[in-house]
Amino acid sequence: MIAHLPILQVVAPLIAAPACMLLRWARLAWLLATGVTWASLGIAALLARRVMSEGPVSYAIGGWLAPWGIEYRIDALNVLVLLIVTGIGAVVMPFARASVEREIPRDRIPLFYVAYLLCLAGLLGITVTGDAFNLFVFLEISSLSSYILIAQGSDRRALTAAYRYLIMGTIGATFILIGVGFLYMMTGTLNMQDLAARLQAVEDTRTVRAGFAFLTVGISLKLALFPLHLWLPNAYTYAPSAVSAFLAATATKVAVYMFVRFLFTVFGVDFAFGDLPLEWVLMGLALAAIFSASAVAIFQEDVRRMLAYSSVAQIGYMILGVSFATVAGLTAGMTHLFNHALMKGALFLAVGAVAYRLGSTRIDDLAGLGRRMPWTFGALVIGGISLIGLPPTAGFISKWYLVAAALELGWWPVAVLILLGSLLALVYMGRIVEAAYFREPPAGSDQRHEAPPGLLVPTWTLVAANLYFGLDTRLNVGLSREAALALFGGAG
Repeated sequence: MIAHLPILQVVAPLIAAPACMLLRWARLAWLLATGVTWASLGIAALLARRVMSEGPVSYAIGGWLAPWGIEYRIDALNVLVLLIVTGIGAVVMPFARASVEREIPRDRIPLFYVAYLLCLAGLLGITVTGDAFNLFVFLEISSLSSYILIAQGSDRRALTAAYRYLIMGTIGATFILIGVGFLYMMTGTLNMQDLAARLQAVEDTRTVRAGFAFLTVGISLKLALFPLHLWLPNAYTYAPSAVSAFLAATATKVAVYMFVRFLFTVFGVDFAFGDLPLEWVLMGLALAAIFSASAVAIFQEDVRRMLAYSSVAQIGYMILGVSFATVAGLTAGMTHLFNHALMKGALFLAVGAVAYRLGSTRIDDLAGLGRRMPWTFGALVIGGISLIGLPPTAGFISKWYLVAAALELGWWPVAVLILLGSLLALVYMGRIVEAAYFREPPAGSDQRHEAPPGLLVPTWTLVAANLYFGLDTRLNVGLSREAALALFGGAG
């Protein structure tokens, strides 16, 4: 059983999805989905322990060895993302029971969990596979199920948001497929490790450079890198609360993982950052994302939309770390990938709890609610502190390593810009605090009270994780540094 953990990581939610469809009762579907997501987290934890003790794990599907067969290959980078995807997927499920029953018609709830498990399976498949075309297949599974999940939102604008995401996502997936096709044409292989070895002989050709360009643009669209982020704000704003929290904490993180995997494992540091000036392009786009998206977030009247634009800015921090093209920079970027999943998951769950009680997430409707819903807004405040990057939260650790990586290169203006970006986060999160704690509540609002424990426990689980990983950095920073060292050393 232990030897088959890599395939079980993907197959468990993939098989459970159609099983959910056969269940007509919403509670039974939720129970099955919850059990599977928590089992997936357990499998990820076992894989993490094995990778940390024995090194990278290779699994040949059907016994066909790479490069002829499909290989699942798990190293420190995969494990970091696996823990995030399965952890968030598991924590969101208890929240989803009450939230989904409030936001989605009862007869469609089993289908919701089908799409949720397919999305989880797709994201996990992208993370564990070592085959470029297999990655594309899982990308499509996760994308198609994401469109369905977003379209389930109670606001009719969810349909247009899902449609826009479908159009943009399809363009991105097509670019990725073309890029993979170019690489296959030049090397005759799809296994990433084999691709990396064979590309060295043909890397100066136009076809390989075109493949690199298609993959870079396609994945950038999937991870919502500025200015290819236009699908993201509406998708996160109008999706059901549980979906916003799940996708904001996992989908773009997996896309960043894909970006890093192709850049460092397949093409290599020398090609991506030596032959091509990619670091300057990425740095410019990352800084533009941080400041433009944060500035737009400040003027939003809806908290979900504010957090969605904040996600675009936070993706900028991750890509900024990657653009440094150093072990310290990549460590900082990967650490922020892990930490941002915790902070944004907590914030979207807290906003989901607000929506559950109020039926609204507009800032004006939050007046005086800090006293009526102390646990919900306590979670929002701590999540906001982590987003800003203040101690003792996980967000502080991310910013600390990013600033240190910039100073290591002597780029002190970039370090200053990172700190200025944090001040913008302080401004937009401050608007929520001001409304909740310093405005007088409207007449008749005394009937509003705290969200139910079923929503608060998952929210505070992620809040506690923000505090824990701000104090104990052995897992988030340790795995990130191990992954960065392996990627720069050519191992892993």
